[in-house]
Amino acid sequence: MAIQENPYLPPQSRVADPLIEAGDYVAGGRAVPSGHAWEWIAMGWGTFRRQAGMWVLLTIVLGMIVIALSVIPLLGSLAVTLLMPVFVGGLMIGCRRIDKGEDIELADLFAGFQRAGGPLVLVGLIGLGLTIAVMIPMMLAIGLSAFSGADFPNAAAVGTGALIGVLISLALIIPVNMALWFAPALVTLQDASPTRAIGQSFRGCIRNLVPFLVYGVILFVLAILATIPLMLGWLVLAPVVIASVYAAFRDIFFER
Repeated sequence: MAIQENPYLPPQSRVADPLIEAGDYVAGGRAVPSGHAWEWIAMGWGTFRRQAGMWVLLTIVLGMIVIALSVIPLLGSLAVTLLMPVFVGGLMIGCRRIDKGEDIELADLFAGFQRAGGPLVLVGLIGLGLTIAVMIPMMLAIGLSAFSGADFPNAAAVGTGALIGVLISLALIIPVNMALWFAPALVTLQDASPTRAIGQSFRGCIRNLVPFLVYGVILFVLAILATIPLMLGWLVLAPVVIASVYAAFRDIFFER
């Protein structure tokens, strides 16, 4: 006798994750024209305008969380470093909701904890390790300069050594930022592992050095303008930057 299937049983096949779009994904990203840098910011502004009030509220809440954690000696700064990718991941989810015509909510700020809390914290931990690693040359240069200056007092030599250490560390921190720039989005929206996300982020940035140079110059000017009115402009600029990261992620890692 044939066995009839129960029509009320749930489907056995794996339901696709609605956050992941693998069809047109470009592993490692693709190179885009330098003019796209302004498009990222313009799209970030458009995303902000869709729900300006909610974005300002999200910025204030996140700022208060960061301030509250920062007052805790030692552990507070560590917590901020580890948790920031989780909050950014949640905001990436919010940006995707807006991209799909939905509304961003306050709960989206914490959505990263439920979506990929552990992997996002690991991204923060790896970022912390990389940052410490690139600071070592600066600390060594300053230490050696101070040590040599104690035996042979020469303020110019000490200052030169310290300056060289700072310049080396600044040069090395750029690749670290490139590796972390898209990592929260890749972990949250593409289900990438932390190490793969960091590698993919670096490759995506290195393939778009000129657009990111233009992007950085524009953000530098906007940051100055946002800082002038008692830093109140950051209530607008911060969410615009977050939304522009999502715009750049979609532009670089997905075919149009």
